[in-house]
Amino acid sequence: MCALACGSSGSDTASNTAGAPGSAGSSPSAGGASGSTASAGQNSGGASDGFWDASNIPAAKNVMMFKFLNRTNGKYTDDKIFWSFRSKTLTEVHSFAEQPLYDMPANASGRMYFYLEQPDGKYYDFIEFTIGATRFNGNTTRVDAFGLKVAMRMHCADGFDAAVGEDEATFQEDRDATFKKFADGAPAEFKDLATVKAPYRIVEPGGAGFNAGGKYATYYDSFINELWAANGLTITKPGPNGSGLGAFPDISAAIFRHVGAQAGTFSADGKLQDKTLWKDSATFYAAAPSDYYANFWHQHAINGKAYGFPYDDVGGYSSYISHDNPQYLEIAVGW
Repeated sequence: MCALACGSSGSDTASNTAGAPGSAGSSPSAGGASGSTASAGQNSGGASDGFWDASNIPAAKNVMMFKFLNRTNGKYTDDKIFWSFRSKTLTEVHSFAEQPLYDMPANASGRMYFYLEQPDGKYYDFIEFTIGATRFNGNTTRVDAFGLKVAMRMHCADGFDAAVGEDEATFQEDRDATFKKFADGAPAEFKDLATVKAPYRIVEPGGAGFNAGGKYATYYDSFINELWAANGLTITKPGPNGSGLGAFPDISAAIFRHVGAQAGTFSADGKLQDKTLWKDSATFYAAAPSDYYANFWHQHAINGKAYGFPYDDVGGYSSYISHDNPQYLEIAVGW
């Protein structure tokens, strides 16, 4: 589950947490996510020299320093990119030019928004986090939509260094190319996701026909029936877009990733029995119906990790990172 409740996807949103993750446009035939939970070896996420820039970051007086990086490839200058952070006692809104660093205090269920052109502009995205006195828990997210390319890299006092978010190749391409890549590679049911709120957002499936009353509300039903029959499941079947499975994150993930329709994978009451189910991400999204929206973001993410649906942390495939004694977080915002 996300560090903050993961938006409003058609499937149940993940509950608010400050702890560890949960149980844990690509062609329809392509395999999906790759990677495991964040580890010290991931560091720059394969980025080239110069993508990240940890220079001139002072020691934090609060918990950790945030540094903001303009990676829009010259499309916007620093005075046209803004960050916004609000908590119970704080309201901060600044351009990257005005304040490229921020000394982040402890806070619960925090979000930091990023805008192009003006604060509260139509081009925006966010990261979410819960930060304790000595620990960072947070993630990038695509649960609701893609708005801007976002990546973040955390460094901690013990040398832990991990990066998540869109990969550098995605940052390097123009926004129009990203939208086109999604639309060209998506199955017919998913193509509208790139058009209903273009050019500002690629929305999650529930925002383009997969929710109740939508033309694709029953998209997952055939696999849900197969999954239930194979495992003798007695729990209530989900609603449109896989909704209603908040108590069964493994089953929710199995539906979106199109895995687990073999006898013995789950017990009748919905508990995971086959502990190897999440071992090989090459088996995910291998056949329809699958969540090809989530698959796209995994294929264009650092180390294949993304939050494409609320329980994408199942098996350790989300963009969630958590570690003690954080020193700084670099946040790259792209076009």
